[in-house]
Amino acid sequence: MTITTAALIFVQGAALLTAFMLNGEKQMQYRDLTQQEQNVILHGGTESPYSGIYVDTFEGGIYTCRRCGSPLYTSDTKFESHCGWPSFDREIPGAVTRRADADGIRTEILCSSCGAHLGHVFTGEGYTDTDTRHCVNSISMVFIPEERIQRAYFAAGCFWGVEYSFDHTDGVLFARSGYMGGDITEPEYTDVCSGSTGHAETVEVIFDSSTVSFRELAMMFFEIHDPEQVNRQGVDTGTQYRSAVFYTSEQQLSVINELVSALENSGYRVATEVSPAGSFWQAENYHQNYFDKNGVGSACHVRVNRFTREQEPPNPEEKTSK
Repeated sequence: MTITTAALIFVQGAALLTAFMLNGEKQMQYRDLTQQEQNVILHGGTESPYSGIYVDTFEGGIYTCRRCGSPLYTSDTKFESHCGWPSFDREIPGAVTRRADADGIRTEILCSSCGAHLGHVFTGEGYTDTDTRHCVNSISMVFIPEERIQRAYFAAGCFWGVEYSFDHTDGVLFARSGYMGGDITEPEYTDVCSGSTGHAETVEVIFDSSTVSFRELAMMFFEIHDPEQVNRQGVDTGTQYRSAVFYTSEQQLSVINELVSALENSGYRVATEVSPAGSFWQAENYHQNYFDKNGVGSACHVRVNRFTREQEPPNPEEKTSK
């Protein structure tokens, strides 16, 4: 499955997840803008038709907000409308906000994360099945090509905290909570919680490999949960809370085996399951971006230094249950 296909699955109901956060903190970081970029992005201007760098770009990848870096559109949704600006027939859910334009006629579209002006949206033109055209200024976006985008799947207890931790990591484009490793199709949360499906609460991490490596993400995985616990994390117990990595390539497998060996050589009894990635089933919408939507931080996945063992792992009984 290509990354753009995976992104399309994400489009079917996932909430927008903020990208390019620095130092692991939930702080919106804005890029410096040129005067021309400010005129469009901050003041609602429009670039000249056919002048934008993405008008004729149709390679696979993801289009992100030039101001804050949040994902806006996947390349699967881009089409040729011959209007002079990049056109998309749908956004990543939650990525774009609509409001009445100052002209009283058109509908303006803005980045939901930072309010950057993107362009306008039109309906009733019949270009695609969605009958919708997002007419976007190239200058409002940054394109990340498919060859830089990779996927990783981590299970480390309650997926609320795992998703939060990865979502607030520089280079992660978006993360979403779901289920993997089980025996039935389209499992629901109640099914997984019963322990009868074999699924683990898993987070899919889509990342820009030019900014962050799989090794860095895997090290973080081992340091935000206790990999020695079997079928539990703190007070959350059951096979759905097991520690697991579902690798997508032999290269990822090699990295995981190396990190596990390093931990074992340091005295850890690693219980992490290492298996090839299978079908990933997105969790219900209310699970997505749970901590940010509810205004709380991740108390259950505090990062500790396990690879030099300068710190001892925290007491699992002190962790917060969902």
